[in-house]
Amino acid sequence: MNDKTLHANPSKNRTPRHRAREFALQGLYQWLLNNEAARTIVTHIRSAHGFEKADGEYFADLLNGAISTSVELREAISPLIDRDVAELSPIEHGVLLLGAYELKNHPEIPYRVVINEAVELTKSFGGIDGHKYVNGVLDKLASSMRPDEVGGDTRR
Repeated sequence: MNDKTLHANPSKNRTPRHRAREFALQGLYQWLLNNEAARTIVTHIRSAHGFEKADGEYFADLLNGAISTSVELREAISPLIDRDVAELSPIEHGVLLLGAYELKNHPEIPYRVVINEAVELTKSFGGIDGHKYVNGVLDKLASSMRPDEVGGDTRR
């Protein structure tokens, strides 16, 4: 995944927050594959083409937060997946870390929005049916992380 990959399948209504998630996913992908320091990744991505259209503050929060709490987030995800976390594709792994981080740390964002954004990222950058897997895992995670919000949702 490089600067060009990020723009390979652009959606028409990419908000600054959606772009921040795309760039955060790119950063997590680099981190997962190369184990680079978050600071190095942030510096590199901030100079990427199109970054000025992203919510830079939200990008930094997502990337730094997902990396710094990755052990805790993986512990929350692990019981919900059918394989070891290390066996996930880097895209699914990154998207699940982002989604879990948002569910845990951004209660102002409705859980359905978090899941939808994760599904869209996976559709754009992941494998053929990866979005279905991500959807199922994050749906279960939302039930445990935000039981009141999920339980009160009459659309479920």
